[in-house]
Amino acid sequence: MRIMGLDVGEKRTGVAVSDPLGYIAQGISVVKREDIEDLKKIVSDYDIERIVVGLPKNMDGSIGEQGKKVLAFIEDLKREIDLPVLTWDERLTTKEAEGVLLRADLSRAKRKKVIDKLAAVLILQSYLDSQRTKS
Repeated sequence: MRIMGLDVGEKRTGVAVSDPLGYIAQGISVVKREDIEDLKKIVSDYDIERIVVGLPKNMDGSIGEQGKKVLAFIEDLKREIDLPVLTWDERLTTKEAEGVLLRADLSRAKRKKVIDKLAAVLILQSYLDSQRTKS
């Protein structure tokens, strides 16, 4: 089962997909936040069966302003794509991605180009790992 992971930001959405066995997440692109047509194409091209969207929460677990925007995006996504859409707690994922890129010594310009995609990979990989531990 191939799964797509999304890191929804203010302007861009990072996209990752799993391998067919659901073990490894791979970043594939960054699309404009409102461009659901690009996501539909990815769903078709990769034969996606489920979508996992990172849900930003406050440290106390509550849903803040950005979390509400992501939930609204998910509702739009569900109207356009007939697949199960799950949310996944993404607290600190972007910070983790930033740390990985800083350790890789990427310039600020290069980090900006890949951070959303890497955050999507981290979200999806966390979800995939959790599913294996349930078995």
